[in-house]
Amino acid sequence: MAVVVSGIRPTGMLHLGNYFGAVKSFLQMQEKHDCFFFIADIHSLTTHPTPENLHSNVKQVLAEHLAMGIDPDKCALFIQSDVPAISELYTYMNMNAYIGELERSVTYKEKKASQPKNINAGLLTYPVLMAVDILVHHAEFVPVGKDQQQHLEMTRQFGNRFNNLYNTDYFKEPQAYSNTGELVKVPGLTGKGKMSKSSGDEDTIVFDQDDKTITKKIMRAKTDTGPTELNQAKSEEIQNLFDLMALVSDTSTISHFDDLYAKAEIRYGDLKKQLAEDVLKFVSPIREKINYYKNDQALLAKVARIGAEKANASAEKTLKEVREIIGFRRFY
Repeated sequence: MAVVVSGIRPTGMLHLGNYFGAVKSFLQMQEKHDCFFFIADIHSLTTHPTPENLHSNVKQVLAEHLAMGIDPDKCALFIQSDVPAISELYTYMNMNAYIGELERSVTYKEKKASQPKNINAGLLTYPVLMAVDILVHHAEFVPVGKDQQQHLEMTRQFGNRFNNLYNTDYFKEPQAYSNTGELVKVPGLTGKGKMSKSSGDEDTIVFDQDDKTITKKIMRAKTDTGPTELNQAKSEEIQNLFDLMALVSDTSTISHFDDLYAKAEIRYGDLKKQLAEDVLKFVSPIREKINYYKNDQALLAKVARIGAEKANASAEKTLKEVREIIGFRRFY
């Protein structure tokens, strides 16, 4: 059993893309490893959310994790700010992070270019906090995409620097989690590539949106002018719709529309209508679970408390040992 750590910022909602991506991996991990899944509300402060939005978003993400099948009895599902040791260790690790290396962070460069009026210290030291999220639980593996590989490398760098500075081998080097299952790429609705919240709301199928909104988005999905000859190759836009259908529709439905396309008799309106029906059939039960958990305040409180207890037990042990290594010793 290895220790696995993964976090998500409370800034977006569960959509079909991250459901078939990260969520399926999480469900596999909690069965095999000691997992710490957290809602990164401290990280989200770099965007200055209002208190109401911050709390609402944390509640939303917590409910979504439960609806997805994350089991608080099998893992530590917690809110980042409920673990004070994270903030204290963040302070210590910042002392060993250098401006030059932080400024070379790809994420920092992108944020600096996209939001020049909000270049705060939290953005600069973002990699340090990410490293602490991992190191505080002595994670052996971290599920990361290609865009997060640099942060994982910086985590190893900060851990090794601490070890060298204090002549210890306290922090181990976490590795990227290797998912042995097949990775599913979920295409977006606008033809811009994979489904991602960053490419806009119209590109995503969000679980917590109503039937009318989801149907409207699918009916507006980008298409071409249609096949003009038999067995014509599908364009990227049309292949995207068939790829989405492969995730939510039965094989007979897919075969039916494949045959119509091959015979150049397909009507994209019919294809989209069927896709919308199948998506809603898939989404509805999970959406009902999200709403159920969101409306059960007592259950959410219980889950958050249990997760905090597990995470604090791990983090406080690390913090105590780090303080001893650094040389903090009380006189009372």
